[in-house]
Amino acid sequence: MNVLEKLFKQGKDFLGVQYPIISGGMTWISDFSLVKAVSEAGGFPVLAGGNMPLDIFEEQVDKCIDEIKTPFAVNLITIAPNYRAHYEILQKKKIPFVVFAGKFPNKKDIEGMKERNIKTMSFASTNNIAEQQIRYGIDSLILEGSEAGGHIGYVSLIILLQQVLFHFNEVPVFVAGGIASGKMMAHLLLMGAAGVQLGTRFVMSEECTSHPNFKEAFLRAQARQAVATPQYDSRLPVVAVRSIKNKGMDQFGKLQLELIKKLEDKAITTEEAQYKVENFWVGALRKAVMDGDVENGSLMAGQSVGLMKDIKPVKQIILDLCDEANQELKKIKDIFD
Repeated sequence: MNVLEKLFKQGKDFLGVQYPIISGGMTWISDFSLVKAVSEAGGFPVLAGGNMPLDIFEEQVDKCIDEIKTPFAVNLITIAPNYRAHYEILQKKKIPFVVFAGKFPNKKDIEGMKERNIKTMSFASTNNIAEQQIRYGIDSLILEGSEAGGHIGYVSLIILLQQVLFHFNEVPVFVAGGIASGKMMAHLLLMGAAGVQLGTRFVMSEECTSHPNFKEAFLRAQARQAVATPQYDSRLPVVAVRSIKNKGMDQFGKLQLELIKKLEDKAITTEEAQYKVENFWVGALRKAVMDGDVENGSLMAGQSVGLMKDIKPVKQIILDLCDEANQELKKIKDIFD
């Protein structure tokens, strides 16, 4: 057993796959095609629920159950309008894992999945959230730094490593946000990570079915162009979203201002406003991913988009990560020999 295999052991044992490399659940992107490719390459795939219509969601879940031979997860967005309905559907299915995203799951929702023998994973954006989720009975944590794409927290991965990874060992801790190289993966594993999650890198795979315009926008983008949306007013609490700046981002800013005005006029409730926010992102993301409208759609991407230089098969992406990690670990070993 080489050094990388030893570092992989905790994550492999927990996930039940060859490589504890998670393909993050990305709405409209992490569909059955990508799940199948990641599974066949030995990684851990996540099917994105997003706010998918219920019949399509159930169809995709059933297809994974029937055809995916290795463990996988279904991603549930807790702030999506269809969250509760998606949750109830999964309660009736024999799936191996569920990943809670968006906001943090409550104790009842975690326990509800565990009662069905479904392993649970959730994100931790602070040390307090990590402690809470462990107390609630979560089976594993994913530390996602603010460098990541899509819905994000406000703390960078470099801080989360020190706040959470170095202090909590009750459950396996995976890390995400800004990871695009095997060299980085090697060092994170040495720090104690059970494995890594990548999203933006798997968008740039041949098996990802997103529109060619979407992938081309990623190839052109610089890291600094993947920016987080601001919250304009505390009366309209929104989960920040990191996306490549375009007209769609400007439209979201205008939407927030319109909703804040309606809140001031009592023409809408906070819940209704938040619903409209999430509906905006669901629609805008589909516009970019499926239709190729990269000007008005949402280009959700992590800052690692600045490291994207090519499009490869999923299997090659995973093998390259492992080869580079092995080279880095050998270099470190040689220093001390």
